[in-house]
Amino acid sequence: MARIIFLIFLTFSLNQAYASKIQEVIIKNCYDGDTCTTSKGEKIRLACIDTPELKGPKAKPIEAKRSKDFLNNLVANKQISLKRITKDRYGRTVGELFKNRLNIQKMIVEKGYGKIYKKYSHQCEWSR
Repeated sequence: MARIIFLIFLTFSLNQAYASKIQEVIIKNCYDGDTCTTSKGEKIRLACIDTPELKGPKAKPIEAKRSKDFLNNLVANKQISLKRITKDRYGRTVGELFKNRLNIQKMIVEKGYGKIYKKYSHQCEWSR
């Protein structure tokens, strides 16, 4: 039992240390309205939001392209601040992006290109 508690504590501590860092990254491009790749190949899943899907059974390609284009116009080939929160089940970094101290995810929601992802909204102060 003590071993399980230790592992839980260790996991929590590592996630907290991971989350506390805000670093500058260059975003190469964004695949869709909530997933980007840095110039170093790191995949970033934008925390706390969900945008329309490009493909699949729930796809909304027109809305998805608008969301993707909006995000790419904001961040592609630009230096952006990244606040890392955790890793998702696909190994992507989940984090918040900031440009000139403006929260990109919050802007996406305010402009109507995405919505708050209720299941994960606890990860971001602005979306609670």
